[in-house]
This record gives sequence, structure tokens and C-alpha cells, in this order.
Amino acid sequence: MAEKESTTIQVACPCCGATLTVDPALPAVLDHKLPPKPQIIAQMKDAANFVREEATRRDEKYQQIAEAEKNKGKVLDRKFQELLKKAKEEPLTKPIKDIDLD
Repeated sequence: MAEKESTTIQVACPCCGATLTVDPALPAVLDHKLPPKPQIIAQMKDAANFVREEATRRDEKYQQIAEAEKNKGKVLDRKFQELLKKAKEEPLTKPIKDIDLD
């Protein structure tokens, strides 16, 4: 018997962006090519600007986290009060046991 010549399929990985060459006849990956890494800083003068921008982003993120932490107690207290009010409004019911279902 003559074997059929199999075609390969090239697929882009959604996670890392790599190109995979797959043979459908043999359920296997034949080749794996990593994508080129993007160059972050083109020149040294851009590096200084990049560092300054990163520092401002880091400071802004820290301020957001600090504000969220300050309000955390108030948010939790408010949630507790709402759940307590909801629990008082609902009638108490006897829990169903497994033996009661028979």
C-alpha cells in the first residue's frame, strides 16, 4: 500500500504566540517556533523616559491600593450590616436532615 502524503497545519498558540506545525495524521507537534521578543527600549535616551514612566505607574498603583485598604473596613462593615438586615428579615426555618427525606 502506498502511504498518503500528509499535509501539515500551522497553528498560532494563543498563550505565547508561538507557531506550531502539527501533523493531523500523526497527532503530534512537528515543529515549535517561538515568536521574536519585542524590543522594549530602542535607545538609551528612551530608557530614561521609560524608567520615569514606570515609576509614575508604580506610584499610582500604590496610591490606589492604599486607598482601597483605607476603605476596606468601611466596605466590610457595610456588607455585614446589609447581611445582618437580610438575615433578620428572613424567617427562621428548621434545617432539613437526611433522615427527614425518607
